[in-house]
Amino acid sequence: MKKREFIKVSGLAALGLFCQTPAMKALTKNTAYALPEMADSSEAFWEEVRKGYDLPDAFINLENGYYCVQPLPVLHACERHMAALNREGAYYMRTRQLEDKKRIAEQLCSVAGCEPGTLMITRNTTEALDLVISGFPWKAGDEAVMADQDYGAMRDMFKQVAARHGIKLVSVSVPNHPKSDEELVALYEKAITPNTRLLMVSHVINITGQVLPVRKLADMAHAKGVQVMVDGAHAFAHIRFKLSDLNCDYYGCSLHKWLSAPLGAGFLYVRKDHIPELWPLMAESESVPKTDILALNHMGTIPAHIQLSIEDALGYNIKLGWERKEARLRFLQRYWTDKVRHLPDVILNTPVEEERTCAIANVGIRQYTPAALAEVLFKKYGIYTVAIDTPSVKGCRITPNVYTRLKELDVLVAAITELAKGK
Repeated sequence: MKKREFIKVSGLAALGLFCQTPAMKALTKNTAYALPEMADSSEAFWEEVRKGYDLPDAFINLENGYYCVQPLPVLHACERHMAALNREGAYYMRTRQLEDKKRIAEQLCSVAGCEPGTLMITRNTTEALDLVISGFPWKAGDEAVMADQDYGAMRDMFKQVAARHGIKLVSVSVPNHPKSDEELVALYEKAITPNTRLLMVSHVINITGQVLPVRKLADMAHAKGVQVMVDGAHAFAHIRFKLSDLNCDYYGCSLHKWLSAPLGAGFLYVRKDHIPELWPLMAESESVPKTDILALNHMGTIPAHIQLSIEDALGYNIKLGWERKEARLRFLQRYWTDKVRHLPDVILNTPVEEERTCAIANVGIRQYTPAALAEVLFKKYGIYTVAIDTPSVKGCRITPNVYTRLKELDVLVAAITELAKGK
């Protein structure tokens, strides 16, 4: 099939008015992204998309939740940025680095749907949210609420802060199959006391793929005077949303996940009036006002080519189309989960409702520990996954990406079916 530059109006429609900003207009003029000349979402289209990836032949990668590999246009752009940076050296770092960083941050603001000057580029979600946890103006006796299912790195930072500042940590357990949003809101609300200062919520729970009702949780917490920090590691460029609609105070994500930027890229959003309240991880010069998001963003000398590549990853995703991408990811998850959900001894740790899921799901088989299941899937069937073994979730996280073929998921379905039958 012939390939050429693919620019589809519907692919940009999901950005709404944000496409009209100068930052986004610059992105859509980029001509480096070759995508198939097809306007539908047929299997032929996705097969052409797959050709834009360099993938291993030795195994089926269904662990894209850790790191979504870059499509070749983004990978090659990163290589060009690295070569150019190496060629110009200190000249680039001293003359254009900060200007480029500001431009890319504005582009991220446009796509994420937040006010300019409230978002800064980080290396990952952990760095972003640990800055908030460690830099929050804690006082002894303050409380923080989180879930058992939240990411370990953030829970570990909360433990360190508790030891340093004498705060209390309160944890809830999110059900794998909630009956309603109201059940989830009531669960968190019950944990809040007059001493609660900060609520941490996962936008998409990393071990199960469950999408939480962030706006409802934020509204409830704000009504009680509690600030809300959202772990969006698995949400940005995966499911469609605008930060302005979530009503949260802080939001962190990793761009090397669903945006498929190079490893070591993320962002942190901070509501404007909270910026002066946070202590940065590393001190910035006094010449930067405390009201400026850059006052929180001192990182020392960084691999600038990684940040430059964020722009290329944004451009690729825009032309692929946010709506089409989300629909495909959700379809891939439902393609295999619908085939195994009702098999005897198979446990799906992910909700069935469409609004509560997208690409990620977690499956267990009663006869297998998570580690044993992951091992047999890889050694016998050539399927790479990750084992999740917690008190509430026991199984393997299955995370396809846009390049995943249906016949690869058929291998997964056949494997689960055989293993559940004891074969």
